[in-house]
Amino acid sequence: MKCKFVATLTFCAALAACDSGDININPSTSDNSTDNSVANSNNTTAAPVAEENPCASYVNSGGQTIEGDFDGVNCTYSPAFADAGNNITTDITIPELASGGVHVFRGSLFVGEAHSDSAELAAAGIAEGGDGPTLTVEAGATLAWPDNTKFVIINRGSQLFAVGTQEKPITFTATKDAVEGAAGPEEVQLWGGMVINGFGVSNKCEYTGTRGDDLALVGECNIAAEGAEGLDESYYGGANDDDSSGRLEYVVVKHTGAQVANGDELNGISFGGVGRNTIIKNLQVYSTYDDGIEMFGGAVNFENFVGVFVRDDSIDVDEGYIGSVTNALVIQQGTDGNRCVEADGIGSYSSKSDAFIQDMFARGLNSRPTITGLTCIFSPSEGTHDPGAGLRLREGLWPTISGAVVFGGYSDEVSAGDHWAIRVDDTVASDGFVLGNAAITDSVFAAVTKSSKTIAGENVSDWLQTNSNTVFADIAASVDPTQAANTDLILFSSSNGFYSVPVGDVVVNDASLPEQGVERDILGAVAETSDWTAGWTHGLDQAFWFQQ
Repeated sequence: MKCKFVATLTFCAALAACDSGDININPSTSDNSTDNSVANSNNTTAAPVAEENPCASYVNSGGQTIEGDFDGVNCTYSPAFADAGNNITTDITIPELASGGVHVFRGSLFVGEAHSDSAELAAAGIAEGGDGPTLTVEAGATLAWPDNTKFVIINRGSQLFAVGTQEKPITFTATKDAVEGAAGPEEVQLWGGMVINGFGVSNKCEYTGTRGDDLALVGECNIAAEGAEGLDESYYGGANDDDSSGRLEYVVVKHTGAQVANGDELNGISFGGVGRNTIIKNLQVYSTYDDGIEMFGGAVNFENFVGVFVRDDSIDVDEGYIGSVTNALVIQQGTDGNRCVEADGIGSYSSKSDAFIQDMFARGLNSRPTITGLTCIFSPSEGTHDPGAGLRLREGLWPTISGAVVFGGYSDEVSAGDHWAIRVDDTVASDGFVLGNAAITDSVFAAVTKSSKTIAGENVSDWLQTNSNTVFADIAASVDPTQAANTDLILFSSSNGFYSVPVGDVVVNDASLPEQGVERDILGAVAETSDWTAGWTHGLDQAFWFQQ
């Protein structure tokens, strides 16, 4: 018989020597024999039953079955199963393991091939999501990696279907967390993170026509994704905002972060040119070194996002992203964290001429994100990357933000002036508000430093409060904005310090809110009476720094 290749070297080493091409393997067995002297008239013993291997497997191009090694609890996958340069090129399913078992990958998990030009893509038959291989992760599965040189890439044309449930979320994390149980709640850089690439629009590429109408590529659009170097390279970009990179529901990504040799930093999840037919609902990133989620162009929409202990920007937007984020709960560490939202309109903005920028506006190619129902609790600390702050909007961005609660008053400012609730950086971005192309409505901001920079010559906070349905609280020091602790600033429930109170119960500067432009039950992301975070998120039941 032919030797069957198994992707676990230690197992292969235990194989008996081949004689005339045959291998005899003694599998793990269970003793199922019984004394059948009465029931079994032949008094025979039941044959040993080989232990079933529940690990993921696939058949490679040579016809060999490659599978993980099962130790009775966990599945371990060597670099021969998957790694940088050994990409998964066929459909594969990662199952849920019994008894809380973990899928431990010793190498990176890259799905599909990274094609750097149109000729390669055409030769491979890759034009949109679904043309390449699919990685399916079953509800309840946990995947883990040993260090931050290892990460996940879903290449253009490939898809990730990770559909968990409230009772069985899917977790991507580090072995120190899932296997050893030794990861601290705020530890980062224990493994790399995730990169998902698609064929969506990026204003780093050249187009004719107008987005959403007759947009067409001019030449190539293959942008190197973050973390791209050597065998880790991957690419995103195209002209298809309707592309699909799969589906993520009830997914938790924990303890990520790495800086690669070219200076890039891996996020919790990077979305490069990911299209709107990608479904993302109920996603959490927890303890990440760089950004939580970062969108480079594309049009993917998010519903119910949680970012906890993100050291850089919890939500980052650039290169013409036009998707939406609906219901986003962001809570920084007490002593570390950058911005809840940093949003840029045009990639490589500083090198662009005014004519180029105006052309991006005219053809719908600048970032135009919609953020609805944001709770941002930031810490006025110095932070790993930059001081903690609320929203930074810049570089030709046209956002539409509504129903937001941005709060930075749980502790006193460390560096006066650095911990603003909102900042609009440049004239081009501020002009978007003046001309009605950008808007912030039905929102509350509360921090010692209300805002930074100007709109039409006025402080950002003054202009927004006068020209939009937005309220800024007057606070001079740390304050507790919960129902049981305050009467002139009430934003959150006393039960945990981040549940939003009903709109009718909100108090700012000892007054109720003005009538809202859109009827809504709450400002912010989540209420105690309709808690979509319950049952699947990680760490929200702990005592946060502002509750101690």
